[in-house]
Amino acid sequence: MKRKKQQKIRSGKKSHSRKVVQEFTGKVQMTREGFIFVIVDGQDDDIYVKASRTRRALNGDIVRVAVTGRGSSGKRREGEVIEILEHSKAPFVGYMHFVGAQAWVLMQSKFMPYDIQVDAEEARAAGAEAGMKVAAVVDGWRRGETCPYGHISDVLGKPGDNETEMHAILAEFNLPYRFSSEVENAADAIPDEITAEELKGRKDYRSTLTFTIDPSDAKDFDDALSFKDLPNGDLEVGVHIADVSHYVRPGGQVDAEARERGTSVYLVDRTVPMLPEKLCNKLCSLRQDEDKLTFSVVFVMGPKGAVRSRWFGRTVIRSDRRMDYEQAQQIIENPPAKEEQTPLEHAILTLNGLAKNLRQARFRAGAINFDRPEMKVEIDEQGKPVRVYQKIAKESNNLIEEFMLLANRSVAEFVATGGKMNGVAMKSAKTFVYRVHGEPNYEKLSGLRDFASNFGYRMAEATTGKKAASSLRDLLGAAKGKPEYDAFENLALRSMAKAVYSTDNIGHYGLAFPFYTHFTSPIRRYPDLMVHRLLGSYLRGGDSVDKNRFERECVHASERELVAADAERTSVKYKLVEFMQDKVGMEFEGCVSGLTEWGMYVELDETHIEGMVALREMHSDFFDFDEAHYRLRGRRTGKQYRLGDRVRIKVEAANLEQRLLDFSLIENSR
Repeated sequence: MKRKKQQKIRSGKKSHSRKVVQEFTGKVQMTREGFIFVIVDGQDDDIYVKASRTRRALNGDIVRVAVTGRGSSGKRREGEVIEILEHSKAPFVGYMHFVGAQAWVLMQSKFMPYDIQVDAEEARAAGAEAGMKVAAVVDGWRRGETCPYGHISDVLGKPGDNETEMHAILAEFNLPYRFSSEVENAADAIPDEITAEELKGRKDYRSTLTFTIDPSDAKDFDDALSFKDLPNGDLEVGVHIADVSHYVRPGGQVDAEARERGTSVYLVDRTVPMLPEKLCNKLCSLRQDEDKLTFSVVFVMGPKGAVRSRWFGRTVIRSDRRMDYEQAQQIIENPPAKEEQTPLEHAILTLNGLAKNLRQARFRAGAINFDRPEMKVEIDEQGKPVRVYQKIAKESNNLIEEFMLLANRSVAEFVATGGKMNGVAMKSAKTFVYRVHGEPNYEKLSGLRDFASNFGYRMAEATTGKKAASSLRDLLGAAKGKPEYDAFENLALRSMAKAVYSTDNIGHYGLAFPFYTHFTSPIRRYPDLMVHRLLGSYLRGGDSVDKNRFERECVHASERELVAADAERTSVKYKLVEFMQDKVGMEFEGCVSGLTEWGMYVELDETHIEGMVALREMHSDFFDFDEAHYRLRGRRTGKQYRLGDRVRIKVEAANLEQRLLDFSLIENSR
């Protein structure tokens, strides 16, 4: 929406006449100081709004904002809220406080600068006591009042208790942590037994060697592999996925709840499932020695991994073995002599060879592999963090990943191209749910190229997606094992688009697949359940569905995925800060992982935990942020700090409430 005119904008009690450059609709991200940033979909830079021009908009609100100019630097857009279009329904978490007959929820959130007034009697009736952590929803803000008013939506418990803090994170992101009795009862009413009628029309794989490979602590098993040697030397490989769509029918209570949740949420110490336990851990879990209904993609493959044919359809399986990744890895690393191999060992070793070939082909086609360490937090029975360690993906992980990728892209290609199965073609391509990933931001890649040149690297200019992938791989390969590698990878990641769900197939850039979907995890992702329903309908000759309706479903699913990811990161961040609480005053080695106009982020070597050194605390000089060269530079000494620089820091504070670590700089140890 672009309107270049003079417009009066009402703010509080006054009207101001300012030149409106543009108007946008966006979502509010609030700060502790009261000013806000309005985030507009599809735009990299947000809009800064002073506290006096927010029209009392709060974090999460959807607003119409007028851009009225740029800040003193000439870079950041500044504006004013014109109208609040939609108030956020997400609660704010704070501490219960009573003063006589009045009550407030006191905020310590970095996204909420105002306390919330609540009805004291209602708060006490809900079980809230002074000092407890509670969740409160804002109902309004009366003109002239200094703070908004609202009501208690949940009493979370005693501050510092693990259960309280994890529930607080779920409440902060408006995520449920229990199912209603109605949904539980609807799930419990689903019959346990598989009848002869349910087996009609299903291919029977119960006599074919079938197994699952999952983490050792997994409770639900939604995918299994089957394996068979064929007489002509080819191989039959089945990817069998729990047939959730058989049990969860559109329009029911369980389906409505699953759609609203969108995805399971994985906090540090728990899983908040998309489906009730009876479904995710029992009926739809491919447990060993139990008959299970599945939706499958079955491949006939050559010995090197070439796909000769593929079949899609509903099946019944019986898993012969529940394995974890460590057990499968033992077979891969210590293979028995060929003549001594059990059928399961032969299957694992053969499938691993096929997976290696599939993986190599993917990277030859332009797939990008970001080698970021995945850090895990180990907690004790009380939820206290006791160790931070790096999770290393091994060949057994890659084995499962490659066959899930193969199934996902095969399903997407089949529907997108009106493909053939057993010689019979679909009439035409039909509306479908794809997992898409667009090409990178070439302006940001250009910035990475300039930055890399400061270290003596030459990065080829990228004008196409394939050239960009090639130049990135070359740069990261050349920097592997060097201090600047992490900095290059961070900037490369920032240039990447976000993967989302869409009915418009643009391919998946990061995986280098022209067609891709999510088919393999309907227990934990609602889009996979939609994909199962659509594929099942199309295999029966069904008509194409309403594209607009399913695009709205894709947008909703993408939004729920982002919320879940934010909550998961927040729970990890909380535990990392908790882990560092007894390390205040200690010194650590690390490297510069981020630079901003207000500080320098440092990632510690061993744990990859990140904290910030505030510029105001760097007393050896007055440092300016040089955005063009992505560095801090001292005005007097010319001293520079760049991404990847080695530094030594001291832990000054660990703020659990705001999940922040404050560091001070000891010295540059490069």
